[in-house]
Amino acid sequence: MPIEVSTHATPSESDWAILFASWLLVTTASLGSLFFSEVMELPPCSLCWAQRVFMFPLAIILLRGLLPYDPGVVRYALPLAAIGGLIAFYHLLLQIGVIPESAAPCRQGVSCAEAQLQVLGFVSIPMLSLVVFAMVTGLLWQLKRRQSS
Repeated sequence: MPIEVSTHATPSESDWAILFASWLLVTTASLGSLFFSEVMELPPCSLCWAQRVFMFPLAIILLRGLLPYDPGVVRYALPLAAIGGLIAFYHLLLQIGVIPESAAPCRQGVSCAEAQLQVLGFVSIPMLSLVVFAMVTGLLWQLKRRQSS
């Protein structure tokens, strides 16, 4: 009788939890982004769109890595999270005035330098985005390190 060999990696509970937490963060952020634009009718600026380009696919990619568990998903998700984080960081620096508004890529429509929404008087949408990208990058980096050891 032939022995069946599974091609899927068997994750430790903590590895799966790290990937699940990453997926939960980006899915919540993606839904929040859609809530801000579609329900609250806050139009996204060019840099917000760029962050969405890196956030939205992460929800699908990480879900694919969860079901069934595929540790190889980190190689695709980590660069997206890191690049999205860099864009969010640039956007935040632009909003707080460290980078001059003349360096903003937004020439038409909504200004990238203006905070359309601030929670608690200082937490802007780019700051929320940066926190999520940083957390996901950190989680995925940790998962990558665990896999290579």
